[in-house]
Amino acid sequence: MKNKTAEEQLEKTGLTLPPAPTPLGVYKPFLIDGKYLYLSGHGPVKNDKSLIIGRIGEELDMEEGKLAAQQVGLAMLSTIKTHVGLDKVKRVIKVLGMVNCTPDFERHPYVINGCSELFAKVWGEENGIGVRSAVGFGSLPDNIPVEIEALFELY
Repeated sequence: MKNKTAEEQLEKTGLTLPPAPTPLGVYKPFLIDGKYLYLSGHGPVKNDKSLIIGRIGEELDMEEGKLAAQQVGLAMLSTIKTHVGLDKVKRVIKVLGMVNCTPDFERHPYVINGCSELFAKVWGEENGIGVRSAVGFGSLPDNIPVEIEALFELY
């Protein structure tokens, strides 16, 4: 049986990609350097282009934070699909997940799993899981709950 492509794997999840976000500042959403694809920090863009807003531990709970991280992953996939193509990605190398949370919140890795689990579904566990940091922040732009940046290897 032929391996399913990243596009086919995404379709199997039943999730829909939001529009690829456009920069809200002076930066590029992605950059290709040789065989590496760098994605700038992405936020939780919904299908109507609005953002999920709220701080984890205040307005949002841990499960809502994990869903927000999944939505960030979908926004990242949208950027890749729009500009490069999901099937051009060989593997995820590194993910940096930033969580907007209260000082007493300690489950940052659980929240960022929302994105990591999505990438594992799209590219498989071997290629969809890379090295990762998941850290807490006192605030993020526009009070989004999660921002994620990542590095990928291209074919």
